[in-house]
Amino acid sequence: MKTTNQFFTAIVLTLLLFSTTIVAQDDAPKIPEFITVTTNHWNMDKKDFKMSEWKAAEKEYLEKVTMKNEFILGSSMYLHNMTADNSEFLSVQTFATWEDMGKFGDRNAELEKAAWPDEAKRKVFLKNLNSYYANEHSDEIYAPIPGGKFMDERPTKDMVCYVKKSYFAFPEDGTNEEFKKLRMEGNATIVQKNQYVKAYYPNVHAWGSDKTEYIEAFYLDSLADLDKMFDRDDELMEEAFPDNEANRAKGKAWAKYFTGVHGDYVYTYIHDLSK
Repeated sequence: MKTTNQFFTAIVLTLLLFSTTIVAQDDAPKIPEFITVTTNHWNMDKKDFKMSEWKAAEKEYLEKVTMKNEFILGSSMYLHNMTADNSEFLSVQTFATWEDMGKFGDRNAELEKAAWPDEAKRKVFLKNLNSYYANEHSDEIYAPIPGGKFMDERPTKDMVCYVKKSYFAFPEDGTNEEFKKLRMEGNATIVQKNQYVKAYYPNVHAWGSDKTEYIEAFYLDSLADLDKMFDRDDELMEEAFPDNEANRAKGKAWAKYFTGVHGDYVYTYIHDLSK
């Protein structure tokens, strides 16, 4: 592996080819090319904060605007569960193309006017909705890569979303072919076979503060299933890669692509605030 740019160019090209193939098939789920993650923070100074009223306002906006915006492929919201900041709140949106990301904001504005044609009432609604959030927020854009495990049907209850954030090391002796082969082998024998993982989405950095990020999101039914997932991973690892020289070499080869540092985050996925 010679340069960082070569590595990510190859990954993104693989992504684009993969996404085009999937979207072209009528009976297959649409795979987004880009995912935006906005980290908002609750307005801790709001004195009349009521979670039920916030949720009702967000649901109204979802139904009248987000669900009708053809440029937004998907949208979901996540509450802090076990993270370093209890005030954070994630808003995630997916897009079929980069161009759609540039169009959705204007389309939202059009739909807002259609939903609340009275300007005064529209301003009151949006001011109330925005009052739940602090002014500061951050945005990141990620690109999905092959290897996802998709839900069989839309969730009917809130779920646990465990996010693992790892960091690429870019070894000089690495190749895109080796990385992809090792990743997909582990994906097929562990992630796809773990019954506690209801959905799994791997993503790489596309635009934002840290180009070394490798993000994996695991969806589970409960916090109790998080421990069960890890235990089952160990069992599947031993079954697929018994301790021998060849598998130790694979483990060493895989490890060289990462710094060895990772972060763990647990959120609550709000099922009825999603598109």
